[in-house]
Amino acid sequence: MSIFRIKGGKKLHGEIIPQGAKNEALQVISAVLLTEQPVTIHNIPDIRDVNKLIELVGDFGCRVEKLSDSSYRFSAATVNIDYLETDEYRQKAAALRGSVMLLGPILARFGKANIPKPGGDKIGRRRLDTHFIGFQKLGAQFNFDSQDHLFHIDASHLQGTYMLLDEASVTGTANIIMAAVMAKGKTTIYNAACEPYLQQLCLMLNRMGANISGIGSNLITIEGVTKLNGTEHTLLPDMIEIGSFIGMAAMTQSEITIKNCRIDMLGMIPDVFRKLGIKLEFRGDDIYIPAQESYEIETFIDGSIMTIADAPWPGFTPDLISIVLVVATQAKGSVLIHQKMFESRLFFVDKLIDMGAQIILCDPHRANVIGLNRKHQLRGIKMSSPDIRAGVALLIAALSANGVSEISSIEQIDRGYQKIDERLRQLGADIQRI
Repeated sequence: MSIFRIKGGKKLHGEIIPQGAKNEALQVISAVLLTEQPVTIHNIPDIRDVNKLIELVGDFGCRVEKLSDSSYRFSAATVNIDYLETDEYRQKAAALRGSVMLLGPILARFGKANIPKPGGDKIGRRRLDTHFIGFQKLGAQFNFDSQDHLFHIDASHLQGTYMLLDEASVTGTANIIMAAVMAKGKTTIYNAACEPYLQQLCLMLNRMGANISGIGSNLITIEGVTKLNGTEHTLLPDMIEIGSFIGMAAMTQSEITIKNCRIDMLGMIPDVFRKLGIKLEFRGDDIYIPAQESYEIETFIDGSIMTIADAPWPGFTPDLISIVLVVATQAKGSVLIHQKMFESRLFFVDKLIDMGAQIILCDPHRANVIGLNRKHQLRGIKMSSPDIRAGVALLIAALSANGVSEISSIEQIDRGYQKIDERLRQLGADIQRI
């Protein structure tokens, strides 16, 4: 097990390029199983969760060719469905939450599948009902074996239908779309997620020969086709990394330029950071953050305390709530952070309190942050990363803190951020992997 040792208080400077989007990668890599023809994907991030999914796709018999550091060609002409029955598959799939995204393509193309209960972050309940109910409405037969914790699915007769999702789940919507693209007839999905990554998946599937309309809205219509072809696809830059770097620049009083951001796909992310008082400029498709000695949180028009809450797209992404919270600790003013979707995602604030932050954890979903306005610098401590996003929030806190911090369980951070220590050192950070 490795740790990050960070000597904080150093100002950073320079340019950084965000990695390809992790959440999009998990969807489009799964989609390569829908066709016998080659699919080439560019800008794939070199991170643990994505690499594990690529390995798992290869284990099914899909030919995987690495064309460059970030480009792969996948050829799933032959797929060994019997691999689903092996203990190796169960162990690998159970350790990777993204493995659930393989279900839709396998069901669409081969008509049957099974999957163990997936793993992933310990950030509260992340139910799979939306995925499974969607498959059932398409005609899949579902059985859960409580002894070996396996879901067995028979989808030999998928039929298009109308469905109203009980929640706008991104992965649920993606999985159902991938199952429906080759179902007979018309499928209509209402209350569908419409995140940029999902739009990217739909555009890729259409280039493969699918017939999907309503892309970018919460009403998706799919006319089933009998076969899909190969294609070439480039991932968006990771919006969570971009938001993390904006927050890092503010916390460390650094002048940083984030390159090639696809600003048109960031939604309200820049505006939320502006509400915290962070200055940023759009320079073409780059975001420039000047060094700021202080930043002040806005209030609502009536003068009441600002509330920042997550919501389904085009609302503010829950993956940046942890970053916003830690950035607010050094702002001037107060803010109420409301994390609605995961009841354990705010439990990392005890580490920030140990570092000297003034935070009142109201309940599992809400935290009131009283900004220190840099009057009291955070202090370095030893801590552990509970999940990907909290881990990076703690890393940002450590970069701004006085003294040395150590963060253990950094494999959680490695799951979502590509060579983050090397890239931060290029900006001048004092960070070591030990």
